[in-house]
Amino acid sequence: MTVLPALAVAVLVTVWVLSSRTRRRGLPLPPGPKGLPLIGNLLDFPATFQWLAFDKWHKQYGDIVYLNLAGQSVVVLGSPEAASAFFDKKSAVYSDRPRMVMLNELVGWGEFNIASFRYGNAWRELRRVFHQQYHSGVIPQYYPIFLRHTYRLLRNLLTEPNELDQHLLHTASAIILDTMYGIDVVDRDDPYVTIADKAMEAVVESATPGSFLVDSFPALKHVPSWLPGAEFQRKALQWKALMQDMHNKPFEVVKNAMQRGRVAPSIAATMLQEVSSDQVQRREYVIKAVGATSYAAGSDTSAATTQVFALAMAMYPEVQARAQAELDAIVGPDRLADFDDRPNLPYVNAIVLELSRWLPVVPLAVPHAASSDDEVGGYFIPKGTIILGNTWSILRDPVRYPDPDQFKPERFLTKDGRLADDVQDPSVAAFGYGRRICPGRHFSDSSIYLLVACMLAMFSISPPIGEDGAPVKITAEMSAGSVLRPAHFDCIVKPRSDAAIDLINKTAAFQ
Repeated sequence: MTVLPALAVAVLVTVWVLSSRTRRRGLPLPPGPKGLPLIGNLLDFPATFQWLAFDKWHKQYGDIVYLNLAGQSVVVLGSPEAASAFFDKKSAVYSDRPRMVMLNELVGWGEFNIASFRYGNAWRELRRVFHQQYHSGVIPQYYPIFLRHTYRLLRNLLTEPNELDQHLLHTASAIILDTMYGIDVVDRDDPYVTIADKAMEAVVESATPGSFLVDSFPALKHVPSWLPGAEFQRKALQWKALMQDMHNKPFEVVKNAMQRGRVAPSIAATMLQEVSSDQVQRREYVIKAVGATSYAAGSDTSAATTQVFALAMAMYPEVQARAQAELDAIVGPDRLADFDDRPNLPYVNAIVLELSRWLPVVPLAVPHAASSDDEVGGYFIPKGTIILGNTWSILRDPVRYPDPDQFKPERFLTKDGRLADDVQDPSVAAFGYGRRICPGRHFSDSSIYLLVACMLAMFSISPPIGEDGAPVKITAEMSAGSVLRPAHFDCIVKPRSDAAIDLINKTAAFQ
């Protein structure tokens, strides 16, 4: 017995249902590449770097592109105007999430991750709680955590400059775990970092489009794990155990510490202290949901962004030199930049903006779904259509951002060096869209600013020297995945001066 007969029937039924309703209103579907019978554009859909294929289709078919993936309607949006027409002007229709059976139902990610929740009252409740902990007004209370881990990063780079990638990955995880749970992770192999990182690896693999047939044919979720061909069920069981560890183990640290009266300040501790005895069970669930969402939204993307920063500095020494000159003039050699300096560092701020535009680490936004049949721009959008914001195309638009392949922070500055207000802010796309925009964006922005400012002030990042005595040419090669990050590249991380070394060593007193 196999799953193939049921699969064949499911394909035929799905395609028949779709074909019977896609023109119900007498309106055309959006334009897009012509597909094959039954499977539609399934063979056109690339396994990796999908946003690049979509970008080509935008140039050919326009800002709204339609695909049929074996009966599943997909619409890809390639401009801020198209994204606004769906996600802002019709947010009541396009704020839902598609059903992701492998990730959310079998692996269990959808039980806690707010970003995966279907649009409705449960999502509103958890989103409101998340916003309370991460809106712009509360971010300053996390500044000491940002400073502690940024300073630790500087000391680690001083002693192990060849481990840049690992230090950046660890710092991003450590900031989230400290903020959320008060767990101060020092070592890279800390068990709580390992738990969270393994869980996120499972999330990425189980969420990869096209990897599991059960996402296209949900009835397969009922296939028993012992059946031949049901390897996906066995993987799901393993990954679900990782999810449970991620949700429960850091939380238990806080809960046990509170019982002993020795709890470190954290979001989880604050939320537990505010709860009444009759709300404990619900509050514990909410805390785990906020924690899971925090780690998922913040750790991988922040680490990838700082890796993009290191790549940009190695590729564009003139940008690095200009930023360091600004820091030297405003901050001076006797201290490190902090958040009070930020308004006086326009070029450093422009680098932070350009980081999110140049190589957006989430080039395709988390999918939205149409909750009902609709019409946008004269096109029919069937209920259940997956809507993808192609952040890559929006932030690589050569009209809004001339020379989009170049890392040019000055594009965000006026002629007299101030931040310009007439250049599109990359946040229109970099953090998602509409009602589902990332509520942790202010947290991310502040932590990235501090890392960028302090690393620039203390270190120079440059390409290695080749056998011919010239710097090795570094290119912007990227690794595929749900989060875009640079492929490994060699670089030299070197303190700028003896004074910088002394200043870095003095940060050990800040704990």
